[in-house]
Amino acid sequence: MSPEHKPVKRFIAGAVCPRCGVMDRIVSYVDSSQRSVRECIDCGFHEKLVEPEAAAELETRVTKKRSQPVKAQPLKFYKNVRGKNTKDSPG
Repeated sequence: MSPEHKPVKRFIAGAVCPRCGVMDRIVSYVDSSQRSVRECIDCGFHEKLVEPEAAAELETRVTKKRSQPVKAQPLKFYKNVRGKNTKDSPG
């Protein structure tokens, strides 16, 4: 990595270092190989984060896969009977 292209390091608010236990001293950045890295500025702890290859889409009621097809059901329409419907009844 050339000196003019230093990675932008950002502090992670509330993060605690796993090695020294100090809070708010962890920085996160992307290294030259495009991997996320976190490190402690107090003790020098350094860790490259492993990112999952392909994140699976969360299952919701919209994306839920059906195990079996839905069967079609016929609808039954009933003829309005005078006196049974509130619009036709005397008021």
